[in-house]
Amino acid sequence: MSRNKQVSETHLLGLLLAVVGGFLDAYTYLCRGRVFANAQTGNIVLLGVNLTEQNWNRTFYYLMPIFAFVLGILVCEIIQTYFKWKKKLHWRQLIVLMEIFCLIIAGFLPAPALDTPVNIMISFVCALQVEAFRKMNGNTYATTMCTGNLRSASQQLYLYITTRQKSYLHNCLQYYNVILFFILGAGAGSFFTGIFHTKAVWLCALGLLAAFIAMFLNREESL
Repeated sequence: MSRNKQVSETHLLGLLLAVVGGFLDAYTYLCRGRVFANAQTGNIVLLGVNLTEQNWNRTFYYLMPIFAFVLGILVCEIIQTYFKWKKKLHWRQLIVLMEIFCLIIAGFLPAPALDTPVNIMISFVCALQVEAFRKMNGNTYATTMCTGNLRSASQQLYLYITTRQKSYLHNCLQYYNVILFFILGAGAGSFFTGIFHTKAVWLCALGLLAAFIAMFLNREESL
């Protein structure tokens, strides 16, 4: 018996998206005002601090990427709802196309004058990606942040140590692979941002284009 395994949930595609995630984090930090646009925990903390200090301009500054992240989640869910059963183009491919479009625009916007709109756009892009790509070989993971992956990897490592079941070790290594490729993506982001500056984000668009093409492939997996 066999079933069709979605390429969008494979380990290989997860690694590619993790490289993109790490690259974007390094890019926004080094080239767009030293902020991390991928995850919103820091923005939420700083929002609370500035609310307490009644610093309304900075409050608005940190509120915008949070709204963009929420909007990205909502847009992703809408696309999934209306395009989930389309056969010619997978709904996740539409998400990737939207990401590519946003990153191409971001590369044209000058720094530092338009750093804030770029960081908002990248928050939106990362929300799309983290919501659309949540499963890797049946396990929950993320490609734009590492805290959850590190927790899951450590949990799987403990389960392997206590049970000696190789499936737990396999899952653990996959999580650590994603973290490793996120780090490699951050290193690449640092290197290429130093060379291409604001235009370096277009390399992420190329990586996402490769993911888009890969999702046309289908694999048969034995059960």
